[in-house]
Amino acid sequence: MKTKGVTLLASLFVVMALPSISQAQADAGSNLVEAARQEGKAVYYTTMTLSQSEEVVEKFQKKYPFLKVDLFRTGGGPLLNKIQTEARGGLHAWDVVSGRGEMVLPLMDAKLLASYRSPQSKFIAQDLVDAEGYWTAYYVNPYVLGYNTNRVKKEDVPKTYEQLLEPRWKGKTISIDDEAYGLLSGLIKAWGKEKAVAYFKKLAAQEPVVMRGNTNRVQLTAAGEYDLIVAYAPTIQRETSRGAPIDWVPLEPVPVQVNPLMLAAKAPHPNAAKLFIDFLLSKRGQKMLVGFRRIPVHENVEADPPRLFKGYKRIVEHPEEYRSFSETVKLYQQIFDLR
Repeated sequence: MKTKGVTLLASLFVVMALPSISQAQADAGSNLVEAARQEGKAVYYTTMTLSQSEEVVEKFQKKYPFLKVDLFRTGGGPLLNKIQTEARGGLHAWDVVSGRGEMVLPLMDAKLLASYRSPQSKFIAQDLVDAEGYWTAYYVNPYVLGYNTNRVKKEDVPKTYEQLLEPRWKGKTISIDDEAYGLLSGLIKAWGKEKAVAYFKKLAAQEPVVMRGNTNRVQLTAAGEYDLIVAYAPTIQRETSRGAPIDWVPLEPVPVQVNPLMLAAKAPHPNAAKLFIDFLLSKRGQKMLVGFRRIPVHENVEADPPRLFKGYKRIVEHPEEYRSFSETVKLYQQIFDLR
């Protein structure tokens, strides 16, 4: 009886404490909104498509009309250069950046990132969130194998990496990006450097067509230029959903590139920045990504179709693991004889 009494009291305490916990969370959220209101704006640097980024900013400003977001969009390399150049000149203009994974380490090394664990991160798988809070995945890009459905029967499509080395696929039947460095780095993480490099050398011996651009290559494959293509799943699925003769399968493990969100260490508007990050990672913000044909990371927001990020073993490339990325780039270029 004594044990039951203690259990009952403990249960009552938990129930009574819940409103206090909820109130504390509400107060914290309210305080952040009020602090952001005082700052009045946020500065957002991104690599995401301009039209999509503008739509995100518009929706955020509609929810928080007292905040203005200054948006700057460019490619990954130029964006990193801009941030580094500004920092060397003593200018700290940006608050939030969403970009490519290889941007993280240079920014961390220069002490340009602040740690921030958004409340929304509890809805995101832990392999997509930095343990120290320096980045959180905004959306992801898995590498998969696409195929022209008019040229290759579904039952003949390679289901493993090894099957991609079969003689029938030799001689300009496979399309590969000349900058798919993440594919190599992901398989190095999964298999180890020796095995991954040996595999890629065999793949190069298949005489694939190596050229730049996911979108262009996918369209060429759909047009019948190639039988197979290694590319980002969302890019292929976009054409599949439009009815083009192209589909895809995951080769396991699937290397997944993270497009992270980061907070500036010297953000001029830190509270508005945190509020903006919370919005991007929220269910509402992540649903916008689905409309953009991107892959969200929120557990309650499924990709369209869900198989884009479900049903296969993945290997997530954590940005902090890009310490030897330049070496991986050189390896990739040597293997495929790229000048």
